[in-house]
Amino acid sequence: MSAKKTRVATVWLSGCSGCHMSFLDQDERLIELAKKIQIVHSPIADVKEFPENVDVTLIEGAVANEEQLEMLKKVRTRTRVLVSLGDCAVSGNVAALRNSWNNSDMAVLERAYKAPEDLQAAIPNMVPKLLIKARPLHEIVKVDFYIPGCPPSADLINYVLTELLSGRTPSMEGRAKYG
Repeated sequence: MSAKKTRVATVWLSGCSGCHMSFLDQDERLIELAKKIQIVHSPIADVKEFPENVDVTLIEGAVANEEQLEMLKKVRTRTRVLVSLGDCAVSGNVAALRNSWNNSDMAVLERAYKAPEDLQAAIPNMVPKLLIKARPLHEIVKVDFYIPGCPPSADLINYVLTELLSGRTPSMEGRAKYG
């Protein structure tokens, strides 16, 4: 009988999906990972509801709207080890560029992301309400590990995952950089 697989999830918030592409760029190493992990949630797997009792969750992207804020809080309560994946999750990066706008500039965002009045009644809540600022994960919940990079390399993602799966703490010194 095989050993119990580690339950792994990935989440995509306000990011470009580049971190998920780097995850997939592990190529044949994914076959080795598949022997040890079970993907229980991911945009790659199209699982709708985030499950309970997740061992490791990798989250890409900053938190930029109310739906993402609620998702992040749910993920944290259901995950043993939470990993910020990529510069947007670690620092806000591109999604946080809008943070320098003043409140009068918010009208531009409202116009761009809000349905015209004639559609609002027909399609309520078409786009989740934007937060005033896009924020990195650690400003909202406890983050256990950080994988910087835009996107981080497949090698770095694989290193962190294999270290965690082996029960070791990944050492990021000299392995990662921003950008």
